[in-house]
Amino acid sequence: METDYILPDDCTSMLEVRRGVDATDRELMALLDRRFGYMRAAARIKTDRGVVRDEGRKAEVIANARKDADNRGLPADKIEQIWDLLVETSIAYELAEWDRIRA
Repeated sequence: METDYILPDDCTSMLEVRRGVDATDRELMALLDRRFGYMRAAARIKTDRGVVRDEGRKAEVIANARKDADNRGLPADKIEQIWDLLVETSIAYELAEWDRIRA
């Protein structure tokens, strides 16, 4: 499959960097779309609104992201903050979907 970008280590111009960033952002959006699809599935499957928020699972997901970021040499503290916001946004989305499905 041909891509419209080259890998970071092969970039020699800012145009190539920007194309890579834009392509990566589109890939991230596709992954977020899939992730939120799982939130819709969870809202459909869970029969009790009270179990949507699971602090233990939230902590696990954030810890996993932090560990992965650290292993990759990424800024783990900032990634942890991003994941906290991602999980909180996912919970809010799932609650809204839970309510919509049962309205």
